[in-house]
Amino acid sequence: MAIAVGATRQILADAYTGSWSWLSQHTATPGSTGASEASGGGYARKQTTWGSGSNGVTTGSQVTFDLAAGTYTHTGGWTASSAGTFRDGAAQTSTTLNVAGQILVTPTVTIS
Repeated sequence: MAIAVGATRQILADAYTGSWSWLSQHTATPGSTGASEASGGGYARKQTTWGSGSNGVTTGSQVTFDLAAGTYTHTGGWTASSAGTFRDGAAQTSTTLNVAGQILVTPTVTIS
């Protein structure tokens, strides 16, 4: 069942994004634990700042990941820059870097 009231969708989106602000890159599905997190090449989790949204859509600030050569398929959400609690993950456009490089991510959460 879709949520009909935009304000209710936004309450849920704000609660969801309010529980984490650190993003990660993954080389395969992170599952429910944050597995397959990237490493090497200067990699570190990046903090996003969530903006105010409307109708269940909230967008965070763009972050830039410095990554080793490899294929990156998912973005994850964490409560801390290291360790912390894995909150969720989502598929992204698969990106293959043949040499060390950067991937830019602008997170968006949509509650429908």
